[in-house]
Amino acid sequence: MNGLHKPVLFSETLDLLNIRQDGVYVDGTLGRAGHAMAVLERLGENGRLIGIDKDHAAIEAAEEKFRGDPRVVLARNDFRNLSQILAEVGIETVDGILLDLGVSSPQLDDASRGFSYMADAPLDMRMDRRQNFSAYDLINFSSEEELKRILWEYGEERYAPRIAKRIIECREKAPIETTLQLVDLIKGAMPAAALREKQHPAKRSFQAFRIAVNDELGAISSVLEVAAEHLNVGGRLAVITFHSLEDRIVKQAFKQMEHPCTCPKEFPVCVCGKTPLITPVTKKPVTASGEELEENPRARSAKLRVAERV
Repeated sequence: MNGLHKPVLFSETLDLLNIRQDGVYVDGTLGRAGHAMAVLERLGENGRLIGIDKDHAAIEAAEEKFRGDPRVVLARNDFRNLSQILAEVGIETVDGILLDLGVSSPQLDDASRGFSYMADAPLDMRMDRRQNFSAYDLINFSSEEELKRILWEYGEERYAPRIAKRIIECREKAPIETTLQLVDLIKGAMPAAALREKQHPAKRSFQAFRIAVNDELGAISSVLEVAAEHLNVGGRLAVITFHSLEDRIVKQAFKQMEHPCTCPKEFPVCVCGKTPLITPVTKKPVTASGEELEENPRARSAKLRVAERV
């Protein structure tokens, strides 16, 4: 890795992508380009790598790392626009696609981005800063019911009603503008026992708001079948998730693409004409080893699922 930050499930992901020297591969979530650099190292002079990230900082960093390598194309874009991105570079099908979901380490580590509940910063949380809608807008203008729904569905926060009500009460006095303001009011809404738990009291809420601001679940749902359709036969789609909701979407999408037949069960033969698009490579999700968890606690919730185009 030449001193680069190693992404989660690094070796497992590269092995399961089954990289061919002359293949074409897409990294839809560049981040620090750890996976992408490793893919490129396995490609020959005829191989190609397409790197996608909607974060300007990630694309700038990748441009420096790849230093004009002719095998690499970088796109500052949303991976849900995969078809458009491939069309623009004259490619129809590829041999592998990787999606490493969630927030990247640089985004978490840069306090100014507003993703962290550990440092004060403007309420932002946008992965793509060209996007108009930010965490400030979400917190200050969403209804109490919508805030409660986001906290419960995306953060599985059991104190969602109390936190949503507290946000409404606080913003009636003055706008909520910074991350630590939000942390303080979340703490103020929770009972004392919850504040003594090992997990930071704002962790689930910040996760929920980040997912909502960036429409992360919608992006996943919209891209999986499109990605599979852009694979060559034998090409592989690898998806790393960090949240149960993300993993559920991937699991269900893979199952639907493996068994697309819509005929009633009592039909003796299929008449709908829908055939499998993929076959699973991983029957169960791959998770981090004990050794990796010691090195990187962020890998604890990571799950890798891989499917192959048939």
